[in-house]
Amino acid sequence: MKRLMMAAGAAVALGAPGLAHAETSCADLAKASLPHAEITRATVEKAGQGEACRIAVTSRPTKDSDIRIEVWIPLGQAWNGKFVQLGNGGFAGQVPSGQLRAIAGRGYAAAATDDGHQTTQGTDASWALGHPEKIVDFGWRALKETTEIGKALIAEQKGLKPKRAYFYGCSDGGREALMEAQRFPGDFDGIVAGAPANYMSQLFGISAAQQQALAAPGGYLGPDQRALLQKAALAQCADGGTFIRDPMSCHFDPGKLQCKAGQADGCLTAAQVHSARVMYEGRRDPRTGKIAFPGFSPGAEAAPNSWSAWVTGQGEPDHGRALGLNFSSNAFKYFAFQDPSYDFLKMDLGAEFDRGQRKMAHDIDAANPNLSAFKAHGGKLIQYHGWNDPAIPARSSIRYYEDVRRTMGDTSGFYRLYLIPGMLHCGGGAAPTQVDWLSELDGWVTEDKAPGAVTAKGAGGASQLLCPYPAVARKAAGGWACPARKPAAKTRA
Repeated sequence: MKRLMMAAGAAVALGAPGLAHAETSCADLAKASLPHAEITRATVEKAGQGEACRIAVTSRPTKDSDIRIEVWIPLGQAWNGKFVQLGNGGFAGQVPSGQLRAIAGRGYAAAATDDGHQTTQGTDASWALGHPEKIVDFGWRALKETTEIGKALIAEQKGLKPKRAYFYGCSDGGREALMEAQRFPGDFDGIVAGAPANYMSQLFGISAAQQQALAAPGGYLGPDQRALLQKAALAQCADGGTFIRDPMSCHFDPGKLQCKAGQADGCLTAAQVHSARVMYEGRRDPRTGKIAFPGFSPGAEAAPNSWSAWVTGQGEPDHGRALGLNFSSNAFKYFAFQDPSYDFLKMDLGAEFDRGQRKMAHDIDAANPNLSAFKAHGGKLIQYHGWNDPAIPARSSIRYYEDVRRTMGDTSGFYRLYLIPGMLHCGGGAAPTQVDWLSELDGWVTEDKAPGAVTAKGAGGASQLLCPYPAVARKAAGGWACPARKPAAKTRA
């Protein structure tokens, strides 16, 4: 069997001008060997209008590693010469094969991983108990293994390396995208980071603060309270519309809804006002009283797949099913404290949280604002985030963008951030939100077409104009327009 070296230098030579190379068949590719990894399956699959070689790999860079990877390579002329690595979501546990098929159907070679463990529950982190190497695999090592193996198999099958390499992910995949730019700046020519959970350990702190408030006597926000909050927020800030176009200028205070003496309906109790404020403000450090990390933006509190999915549950009886509650509970049990009985609802949000956060941050956070090496490589980065994201606050993306700008100065030559009014977590919501970010990235990398005003599309031909942060689309003659680009404000989100 032929052993593939990660650099794949010999295969690259075959792709030089004037040298013909017959593609390695999918069946023969199954016989190749990889360092500390084995190919477990190679089959020809339908992908779009053509076919692709689907290769399953198990990589074991440590004795406790079990990283599952899939690489899809379009066969024949279907390949556009480019490679896309996809990110995962939640705590992963499965390879996103359907997404790989779709990307391969567009002509890209594609790869993704389960991040080093197997589970059907995306909120489950019990696999990390007693397995520190698996936490490393989840945090970043599985990503690097996937990149190297993906590129090596493409080179072996095609006889040349991809001419462009991109990374695309949302949520945890967005965290992975920024992890790639920070830790492996030479691996990708372009990166799309959607709703990134790059401050992952801090997100668990926000959830702890939210869930503690909701669990307090009288603090739960049921369907009626969520509807009341959304109606009031839209009335104040949506200018008659169904979503808030400029959340930065919306200063909504749920205190205006607090019940007055003798009032019982159509209002919030003091405990519920406190819960709502925690949702919007984020986590306060009890030692200083200051906001340690930002919270959610108003305007979609009662929307389907919003707070009910991520924070509150549909009603109080199924509060325990909320995704954010389960993510954070698992994180503190298995990442931070290695104690399945740990109750984060009783956690001190100051020093005790800090101890847990420090134990998690090194391997799972992607917070480094110095992207100089990625920029020097020629890399381009597009980051996007829905303003009404109920899982990862949009202001966390602003925080990272501003941290990068403070560190590096003007970033517009390689880094653009888009905040999407009305969008929930990675998609959906009351507004048009669909953008082909991969095509935007490809045009920037291959044709130097830096993205400016971008049109998001929705059902029934609806659309909205998106401007690179900090600009906000404004009404103009004949429609909407992005104002002239100005430097981002030097305020911390």
